[in-house]
Amino acid sequence: MRSITLHDKEFVLYLEEEKIQSAIAEMAKDLVAEYADKDTVFIGVLNGCFRFVSDIMRHIDFNTEVNFIKLSSYRGTASSGKVSDLVTLNADLHGKHVVILEDIVDTGRTVDYLMGILRDKRPVSVKVATLLYKPDAFLGNRKPDFAVFNIPNLFVVGYGLDYDGLGRNLNDIYQIKS
Repeated sequence: MRSITLHDKEFVLYLEEEKIQSAIAEMAKDLVAEYADKDTVFIGVLNGCFRFVSDIMRHIDFNTEVNFIKLSSYRGTASSGKVSDLVTLNADLHGKHVVILEDIVDTGRTVDYLMGILRDKRPVSVKVATLLYKPDAFLGNRKPDFAVFNIPNLFVVGYGLDYDGLGRNLNDIYQIKS
């Protein structure tokens, strides 16, 4: 089995790029079906979502806006329990449908924090689409409306996800070796 080492940790292959791309294309079909005739804004949560947003947008064939916000809650391999707002969202969302694009939803704290920010901007609707969802780790108030993959509560890297800054460039997703 393929493995990589990042800093002091070893990771083994979990999801291959081809499987990721195929599943993203399927989710994109659902998003097109739901939002093609609506005034929609996609909001990516940086840094981890950059690849997911790019690949989703390749399949979105209607006029839409794409914006980003930068939030952080991880240190090392664990959630810090606090969300930090590093880059603010300046988009006008009043009267629009919003789709939050997340790389991973685990505890749900980041999504809950973002929902508070969005509430004040008065969108018509807000839904959450994530590449990875960890139901066993979820403690939040808002579960994802769309999830490409449900995964166990394991630390993963690759395809935008990192371990202390490394691994975002990997095309596959790797899980920490236990």
